[in-house]
Amino acid sequence: MSTEALFAGRYQLDRRLGVGGMSTVQLAFDTRLERHVAVKLLAEHLAADDGFVARFRREALAAARLVHPNVVQVYDFGTDEASGRQFIVMEYVEGQSCAELLRERGRLSPDEVVDICAQACRGLDYAHRNGVVHRDIKPGNLMVNPEGVVKIADFGIAKAADDSDITRVGSVIGTAAYLSPEQARGEPAGPPSDLYALGVVAYQLITGRLPYQGASLTELARQQETGPPTDLVQIVAEVSPALSAAVMRALTGDPAHRYQSAPEMEAALRAAEEGIAPPPLPTAAATVALGQTDATRAMPPQPRTLGHQPLQPVTGAPPRRRAAAGPVAAAPPAARRRGRGRTLFAFLLMAIIVAALVFAVIYLADMTGGVQTRDYSGDLQQVFDELRGAIRDNTR
Repeated sequence: MSTEALFAGRYQLDRRLGVGGMSTVQLAFDTRLERHVAVKLLAEHLAADDGFVARFRREALAAARLVHPNVVQVYDFGTDEASGRQFIVMEYVEGQSCAELLRERGRLSPDEVVDICAQACRGLDYAHRNGVVHRDIKPGNLMVNPEGVVKIADFGIAKAADDSDITRVGSVIGTAAYLSPEQARGEPAGPPSDLYALGVVAYQLITGRLPYQGASLTELARQQETGPPTDLVQIVAEVSPALSAAVMRALTGDPAHRYQSAPEMEAALRAAEEGIAPPPLPTAAATVALGQTDATRAMPPQPRTLGHQPLQPVTGAPPRRRAAAGPVAAAPPAARRRGRGRTLFAFLLMAIIVAALVFAVIYLADMTGGVQTRDYSGDLQQVFDELRGAIRDNTR
């Protein structure tokens, strides 16, 4: 075959491998190095759009820096002079994508999913440490070769983490079902956004369905705001609570409460295989993850009250009253009235006792004749006057 018939003077194009929103991927043979490669071609109707062309070439520059066993290698990029189409030449991975595995088998075993996602975490960690956020993690971009090695493909809409002006402010890029809540709101994507998308992939591979079934981006965002999806253990009986908790942590709405790095997520998935769940979120974070707000959060139980004082449980002897630390406060009016009543009663009782004793002495003296009889009326009157005065003074 002449070089004029070769694409970019080097690649012999073969069958189509996949089609995306802005590009087509074809199998090709590199006549120079004599190996099969995957050639990604920017869609023809976008070739005249400078913004898309810049993003497409940005992909090549970002992805070409990534050389890792779990990342599809980029070999070449440029423009085909004959057709004017932009292209990127990548490593061709034999095997199947996770999307193809889902179509064939319905869902994968939890052990398989943990292994796939753990390998993907290693590739993402390498990319993130080199300043690249994938922004489009999905089953179709996770390739599994015959040896079971997972490779992340298609950094077609990836961008450098420190370069936020490649897209228009508020624009959303990526497959909607796998977008994190912050991406759905048009906010910048970071490493936690890739880990959220990988959590969606794990959920889908285990259960055979997406965590949220929104028909549009607006519907997806609304469902994400209402709370977490159905727990995996309620869908697949063989899923352990630890693995379910590890996957659900990646799907937390607040990026600050997700895994903060790919190695952290990989460690959590591996620990889940041993039955060890990730540590629970702080109480406030868990409330937000469940979609509750200050207005809907249940109030904590309050102690029952009698009047204004809470009732305290009775345990053992009643507590002693502390002595007043200062001048003794005046007793209330009711207490003062009770005190005066007791004093009056005491003096009346004393008066009766004294009178009885006086009459007893007089009576005994008259009966025995042992004493001289005299008039005691004055003495009794004096006693009663003294008692009356004492009562009046003490009850005033």
